[in-house]
Amino acid sequence: MRYSKLLIPTLREDPTEAEVISHRLMMRAGMIRKVSAGIYNFLPVGLRVLSKVAKIVREEMEHAGAQEILMPALQPAELWQETGRWQQYGKELMRLKDRHDRDFCLGPTHEEVITDLVRREVKSYRQLPINLYQIQTKFRDEIRPRFGLMRGREFVMKDAYSFDADLEGAKENYKKMYDAYHKIFSRLGLRFRAVEADTGLIGGSSSHEFMVLAQTGEEGIASCTKCDYAANVERAELKKGAGGRGPGAGEVKGLEKVQTPDKKTVEEVSAFLKATPPQLVKTLLFSADGRPLAVLVRGDHQVNEIKVRRLLGVSDLILADAGKVEAWTGGPSGFSGPVGLKNIEIIGDLSVEVMPESIVGANEKDAHYLHAVPGRDFKVDRFADLRNAVAGDACPRCGAPVSIDRGIEVGHVFMLGTKYSEAMKATFLDSKGEEQFFVMGCYGIGVSRIIAAAIEQNHDEKGIIWPMPIAPFAIHIIPVQDQSERVMITAELIYGSMIRAGIETIIEDRSERAGVKFNDADLLGVPYQVVLGEKNLHEGFVELKNRRTGEKQKVEVEKAIDHLIELVQGPRPQPAS
Repeated sequence: MRYSKLLIPTLREDPTEAEVISHRLMMRAGMIRKVSAGIYNFLPVGLRVLSKVAKIVREEMEHAGAQEILMPALQPAELWQETGRWQQYGKELMRLKDRHDRDFCLGPTHEEVITDLVRREVKSYRQLPINLYQIQTKFRDEIRPRFGLMRGREFVMKDAYSFDADLEGAKENYKKMYDAYHKIFSRLGLRFRAVEADTGLIGGSSSHEFMVLAQTGEEGIASCTKCDYAANVERAELKKGAGGRGPGAGEVKGLEKVQTPDKKTVEEVSAFLKATPPQLVKTLLFSADGRPLAVLVRGDHQVNEIKVRRLLGVSDLILADAGKVEAWTGGPSGFSGPVGLKNIEIIGDLSVEVMPESIVGANEKDAHYLHAVPGRDFKVDRFADLRNAVAGDACPRCGAPVSIDRGIEVGHVFMLGTKYSEAMKATFLDSKGEEQFFVMGCYGIGVSRIIAAAIEQNHDEKGIIWPMPIAPFAIHIIPVQDQSERVMITAELIYGSMIRAGIETIIEDRSERAGVKFNDADLLGVPYQVVLGEKNLHEGFVELKNRRTGEKQKVEVEKAIDHLIELVQGPRPQPAS
């Protein structure tokens, strides 16, 4: 491709609305342009990358036995009402009405549509197993779209759905997709981890997220430093701390109320009382399906609402507002504690159970208690794992410490079981002629999100550094002196040879200053740059730059074409002697 013929509207400055590196660089490199909040045009370079990601996904899905279909983005409300998700999904579901006043939505996912298709077309166990997938635009009415392609209202996703006759078959399909995802992300040239995850609104019995490792990632990943255990911090399993109850309640001083004027936060209270955050216990009040609930966690830990919801089996868990806190505890927000609470279920994290004593709120303004002991000073109805993992926690598999990394979710696999087939009465006839519910799996990949994640992981201060498999071009030819006939003839010779060899190449043919060409080349991030100047050509060389390492080397003009082909395609097979 010729640079002058492509729409690549690069920007010198970062767009003001761009918050993360990938958003800034995609805008500056002319890959995308905003249409509305969370909605973007893909320009030629952006679409080339998107197509390459999709191609790799397609190849591995089909290699794993999945069949490609295409389902409608517009879905009737009746299907979602069958599963109950029309109400459950909330305001993120993009809803609309047609001219006949019938309800529809723009699909964020397609469990209902695919289950409806299969229940009508697959009647016998002989037609199973079957795995159907699509690559399609999805919609999500985000309350605050941000981070460019990371959290948009419109995005491209691959979603696949497997249907099996029994649980064993479903587990086999799940394993195939799990393995296929490893191949996909490896081929994309990304550093990633597969982690245990929560099933969320999709539902099901188990799931794994595939996370691209990046310091700017939104999610924390707890990874064992010794074995292969990994989970997101919300899903990571935690065990009771070692050491039991310490000195015991009999060796702890009696409960003592102290004044803590205007000190509400853990940091403020611990500093004022010359304590440390792990010596405090936070009491958080929730409405759990309408009933009051107190959750206790250590001062340096965070409550994991997913774990609380799962423990109690509730669907709605809402942090209590100031009015409810005062009505339930008798004191203002910021001073809540478990001592004296009545008619409220109290649950505590495992780390609280092993604390010999703690500092807690006194349920009155500007007051806390010292030396509070569970069982002596307040009752806890049950202890459980209720918090997010932190660095140094014990691995639930081998006991070694876990580390916390940041990651960007780009793929998710779910074991759905019969959640949707039962709700939608999707059945087949087994070998005995009896009706059975399909056992399902669901497998998603954020195709457009992968582009943003790849940039978050592969960039420097100058711009993008593409992994070769998804780079828009493999070679960027940059003639510095376009007025020199020798420079341009040599550049065109190399360009033509690359095209004939099937190597995607862009040639810089604009009448721009050398600095502009170099800056745009680094911004676009093509893996190899070939720089041609009069001086080097006079000496018989071209300059080759590796965009990732920055390494530059001079290559003889006569050897440059073969050298570039070998770099991109690998060594050519030698003829037999």
